[in-house]
Amino acid sequence: MERTVQVLKALAEPTRLRIVALCFAGGDLAVSEFVRILGQSQPRVSRHLKLLTDAGVLIRIPEGSWVFYRISADGWASVAVDALIHSMPDDETTLSRDRERLAAVKTERAHAADAYFSANAESWNELRAMHIDQAEVNAALLNVFGDRDVDGLLDIGTGTGEMLKLFADHIRRGEGVDLSRDMLGVARSSLEAAGFSHCHVRQGDLYSLPYEDASFDVVVVHQVLHYVDDVAGALIEASRVLAPGGRMIIADFARHDIEDLRTQHQHRRLGFNDTDLDTSFERAGLYREQIHHLGGNPLTVAIWLASKPKQSLKAENAA
Repeated sequence: MERTVQVLKALAEPTRLRIVALCFAGGDLAVSEFVRILGQSQPRVSRHLKLLTDAGVLIRIPEGSWVFYRISADGWASVAVDALIHSMPDDETTLSRDRERLAAVKTERAHAADAYFSANAESWNELRAMHIDQAEVNAALLNVFGDRDVDGLLDIGTGTGEMLKLFADHIRRGEGVDLSRDMLGVARSSLEAAGFSHCHVRQGDLYSLPYEDASFDVVVVHQVLHYVDDVAGALIEASRVLAPGGRMIIADFARHDIEDLRTQHQHRRLGFNDTDLDTSFERAGLYREQIHHLGGNPLTVAIWLASKPKQSLKAENAA
């Protein structure tokens, strides 16, 4: 009862209703974006955001010096917000103006994302030209994923969000993490343009993921491990957020000898042999099930599928 009253009190204020409506329509929004849209001071907006967060209506997502806010997907608060938003008149003047300003903010985001993508396109295209067409890689990944729907998918090192877009039609909830704010800007813009409101991205370190244990049914690690110093540590952390019975899909380069990739593209590792990841899988409590090779010139892409047992060996023995 106390929690319900707290939610209702948090929502019972005009500015906070506008904030919730903006999050509902616009996904993740930063404090500075709320300030621009609402036309109020940052301290005032921040106080409203804190009240909504404390009540469990919004969740707070730090990203460097920025903080984004998103409607909570858990608990009674999300049900209340959904009912409240759908009861609001579409032609209400204040909300209509807010949506117009939100559209302008999204346009600026898209322009910034395009500028970053254009600045780096030559380097990305140079690397892509060295392996099999990405469309064939994507088809192989979907084949490994299988013909099933899953509740939650995490894309580690999401970059521009391409893996979230690839699997979006097969998942109820998608999350992507990346350290680069520029990459996340591209991903947000791309996901919004595609209409994938059930997919979100946030800043995060692959060695310390911002999620609870066993939060996802599938974890994807696409073209990330060749940048990583501690592969075992990364897979152990990825396994932590994978639910028992869940699957991990890794796509990376097979072992090669192109040293220029170290200097020109900051690769830490020149790909992986089939058995290179086995020890890391074992340490992470995972079992390798499949390996697929997609030949290219001069790089071959390999896809590993690993699974997490539904219960530990200790639990099996005890049973």
